[in-house]
Amino acid sequence: MKFVFKDSMRKETKERTTRIIIHILVWAIIIVLPIYSARRFRMGSNFLLTYYTFTIISGLIFYINYLYLVPELFFQKKRYKYYLTTLGLVFCFYFISDFANEKVFSYINRDAGVEELNRVPGEERRPPRLPRIAFIRIPIPHAQIIGYASSSLFMVFLSLGLRVLERQSKIEKMQEEMEKAKLNAELALLKNQISPHFFFNTLNNIYSLSTISPEDSRTAILKLSKMMRYLLYDSEDGDTKLSNEIELMTNYIDLMKLRLEENYNLKVKVPDEYKDFTIPPLLFIPFIENAFKHGVSFLEDSFIDIFMATSDNTIIFRTFNSISKSVAETGLESSGIGLNNVRKRLDLLFPGKYDLQLNQTDNTFEVLLKIQVTS
Repeated sequence: MKFVFKDSMRKETKERTTRIIIHILVWAIIIVLPIYSARRFRMGSNFLLTYYTFTIISGLIFYINYLYLVPELFFQKKRYKYYLTTLGLVFCFYFISDFANEKVFSYINRDAGVEELNRVPGEERRPPRLPRIAFIRIPIPHAQIIGYASSSLFMVFLSLGLRVLERQSKIEKMQEEMEKAKLNAELALLKNQISPHFFFNTLNNIYSLSTISPEDSRTAILKLSKMMRYLLYDSEDGDTKLSNEIELMTNYIDLMKLRLEENYNLKVKVPDEYKDFTIPPLLFIPFIENAFKHGVSFLEDSFIDIFMATSDNTIIFRTFNSISKSVAETGLESSGIGLNNVRKRLDLLFPGKYDLQLNQTDNTFEVLLKIQVTS
């Protein structure tokens, strides 16, 4: 859990740093681009002064709303308070904007007057290479108010939209982390369900086998150690190769055969050549475990057929087994790994990319699973 927490914190820090860098780059463009335009089109310093006054006011409205009002009021369900505070913010910055514009335009007009006074009498005015841009305040108060309101409300909605999108993205990532944690928990549950009784019975069988055939017992111990290593270590990362799963299946089946009597028929067919897909671990063991648990009877003739094939990006897996009378009376879900839990795991791992069919008669049970995977 500590590693998961550290990884989550590392991702959150990285995302926060990325957001800060993006904001810095955007504002760098907003600040630098007008300087280039002013030089390119000979607009002069008056244009830059007007532009930066407008930009600073817009930036203040944006970040006050983005950093404080949205997270502290809007996300806390204090919507009426948020709307009133936002309107108050826009209203207050109107007077700040009006005061700043008064200072800017008075400075521009004073600068123009100084230029006129410094002109030598009789000197002919040189026409500018491009039409001069007039910095004149709009005399119509309503037009000025409408212009300010539209620009400031745009900043409010822009900052609100960005904050909502960031929050939604964070929620989706949290949901993904929760789903991954749930998958890991279910994987741990599968391991725990496979391990105890299976290993206990297998060790007893190996002990009995050691007195009859020491060579076979050594082979069984090797298979068991490979299974334990895979269950405890190799499948911890969350993904594995199809070849590893096939090896796990064959080792599991070979060890299960040690405790079976002669009155059963077992057929296993796995592909010799196949594309080694990357898949989640322990996908097929639950079905094999159920087949052995419900399909083998020491009192009745029984059979188990296990089949796997691959084509393109599809894995086809099938188990077909007999059902003893005792299991048919109690139902398949009364013991072993619940097939409903397996279906839930497939829903999380392969949403819309798998087909699981369970077909049951009075004395047979079939599982047919088709999964679309990527290389």
